[in-house]
Amino acid sequence: MKKTWTALAASLGIAAFTGAGAQPAAPGADFPSRPIRIVVPFAAGGATDVIARVVGQKVSEQLGQPVVVENKAGANGNIGAVAVARAAPDGYTLLMATSSHAINATLYRKLDYKLTTDFAALSNLASVPLVLVVHPAVPAKTPAELASYAKAEGGKVNFASGGTGTAAHLAGEQFNTLAGVRMMHVPYKGGALAQNDLVGGQVQAMFANLPEALSQVQAGRLRPLAVTGSTRRANLPDVPTFAEAGYPKLDARSWFGLFAPAATPAPVVVKLSSAIAKAVADPAVQARLKELGADPVGDPHEAFQKFVGQEVTRWGALVERSGATVD
Repeated sequence: MKKTWTALAASLGIAAFTGAGAQPAAPGADFPSRPIRIVVPFAAGGATDVIARVVGQKVSEQLGQPVVVENKAGANGNIGAVAVARAAPDGYTLLMATSSHAINATLYRKLDYKLTTDFAALSNLASVPLVLVVHPAVPAKTPAELASYAKAEGGKVNFASGGTGTAAHLAGEQFNTLAGVRMMHVPYKGGALAQNDLVGGQVQAMFANLPEALSQVQAGRLRPLAVTGSTRRANLPDVPTFAEAGYPKLDARSWFGLFAPAATPAPVVVKLSSAIAKAVADPAVQARLKELGADPVGDPHEAFQKFVGQEVTRWGALVERSGATVD
């Protein structure tokens, strides 16, 4: 009997020691163990889609798992945003949001998500200027000449954008106000679709994200009039800034960043943010983004989260001044 109790006590002791010594794995310790999906809430071929794919490929190398891009267009990016906000907060479903989502915060009276609280901002991938381009049939070589042409045509000149509430839309409305004209806005489900109709002559003008328009400009299918930003672009050295063209207050830019659902574990957020920043810092990615006309960023989680809050406030003021609405 004594030997039996001794053996039992020993076994219980070992079990107790094992239980005390074994620590549960930290949340996200094995992350990632399967493919990651980036939801691009706009049509394929636009700046959002292209930048997501360029950076996503390098993030895949950083994390050792495939990164798949899925286009889920509609409602100016809101359909894709809602899908990610409701996704499992495990780091495997990310949103490629843009300045459009910061604009949506005040453009729409009712949204099924809130950019500043329903998401963890991972990293701002890039910022891009807008370029005002026109179809070659439009007899304007400067923004002032476009304004004169639009006035002479009596409301027949249309400007396209990738959607109501995009930076391109608000830039067009701001130009209308500053130039005292009334070009009619024609929204599309993505910048690439809008640009296709501009090249085809169905619309006359567009404030395009530079990466979307650059190849068409270089091929002579679109004429650039001016770019936003404080300096001229290296790939368009002969195109003046809006300040040089007489419109210093017009300085809208688009940004493109990755987000995860807000409840994603902090270690996963940090790991994703770090991997994205390293991907953007890669020389090949930097070269490709600059070639597209984008300015690489790749900031950390905390900095981007703060920036997003500031952008919601800044764009909100512009939405109010422009009078733009979708409700």
